[in-house]
Formats: sequence, structure tokens, C-alpha cells
Amino acid sequence: MTTGSRGLHVVVPLSRRADAQDVLTFARTAAETLAARYPKDLTTEPRKDARKGRLYLDVARNGYAQTVVAPFAVRARPGAPVAAPLDWDELDAPGLTARRWTLRDLGDRLDRGPWAGLNRHGRGLTAAARRLRGLRGSAG
Repeated sequence: MTTGSRGLHVVVPLSRRADAQDVLTFARTAAETLAARYPKDLTTEPRKDARKGRLYLDVARNGYAQTVVAPFAVRARPGAPVAAPLDWDELDAPGLTARRWTLRDLGDRLDRGPWAGLNRHGRGLTAAARRLRGLRGSAG
């Protein structure tokens, strides 16, 4: 999802059985695994001067009492950018930025959006955590 501000969020539907700490731990482990696999491109380093041009994987919004921008929220920025859900294939679209859609050009994304039926696809973390442990075991 674009945020309408500076970043993109990856949204994962969960079954709501895991508590906030388990979700944060899983997100942190997933981010660390990705950064270890792609160290030239990704980092979990919060300090900008230490990122050296790598994409920052920020998992802080997964913590207890943290807030995130809601889908289709209009941001208080010039041009009225909107947080817009994306399909995976839209991530490599030319010109994609966090502020790509605005109130003026959001159009039919509200009617056909990529999140149609999202709540029917919630998953637990058990199987995903097992697979992630396997990936971390093979990361080198």
C-alpha cells in the first residue's frame, strides 16, 4: 500500500489469534531475514546515515499501540495524496511513489481495489513462522 507520504506498507492479513508481541517478533524476524539475504539492497538499520542507499525495512508499526495510515486516507500534504492499496504487480510500475495517487486521480480504485475480499484470507502465524525459521536456517 502506498502511504501517501514517504513509504510503502506491506499488509498481511492475519487470523487475529497472535498477540501484538508475536506479530512484532515475526515482522522483525522476517525483515532481518530479508536484509540478511539482500544486504546490498535492504537494511533494518534505523539510522539514515548507516543505510547507505539501502531500502529501510521498518517494522515498528507492528508494535503494541502503534498506528498506521488507513487505506484510502487523504494525507495533509500538497496535492492531497491518498494511501492506496496495491497489487504485487503494481510495485514495479513506472513512477510509483508513496504519493502516487491523489484525490484527483484515485478514480475507480475505490470500487475495484486490490483488497476486495481481503478479510476472507486471514492466516495464522504458526505455519509462516515455521517456514521463516527454515529460511533463516538456510540464510548465509
